Amino acid sequence: MPPEKPRMKHESEKQRWDRNFADLLQELRVAQTGIQILFAFLLTLPFSNGFPKVTQFQKDTYVVALLAAAGATAMIIAPVAFHRALFRQGRKPELVRYAHRMATGGLAFLLVSMAASVLLVTDFILDRPIAFIFSSLTALFFLTFWAGIPWLRRNWIDEDDEDAEEDYAEASDESLSGRGD
Repeated sequence: MPPEKPRMKHESEKQRWDRNFADLLQELRVAQTGIQILFAFLLTLPFSNGFPKVTQFQKDTYVVALLAAAGATAMIIAPVAFHRALFRQGRKPELVRYAHRMATGGLAFLLVSMAASVLLVTDFILDRPIAFIFSSLTALFFLTFWAGIPWLRRNWIDEDDEDAEEDYAEASDESLSGRGD
């Protein structure tokens, strides 16, 4: 995880780690909801009436999607378990670094599960070459927004971005001093 520059005036190192962990937990809550819905769908699928009609390729694709969703679930929830194990030990920097790695791994598993799920469904209703095209486009779409654009933007600073950071820092200073809403 690259070192993060402090964005708020008068923020101690401890406050920055606490903020980073709180931000990460909010991100994990969003990802966890999507994973839970996908995982629930995949867990119920074999019990549906049409599942016995699937081909061996579709069964294999299903297993990949299911296991990847299980891996995503485990990795997205892992920071909570790690926090419980390290609670009140003063190891927040270690926790934030670990949680970042687990969240990244969980998103990678989620990408695999999403692409495999799209492949499973499209292969069931369309010709296989079209199904591969749609699932590849799905994976590319996710990679574009989850990795490509963030990677390209990692060193960009626009004038608008600088103004937004200043506004954010001022609002945070006000809330820290008790003057904000």
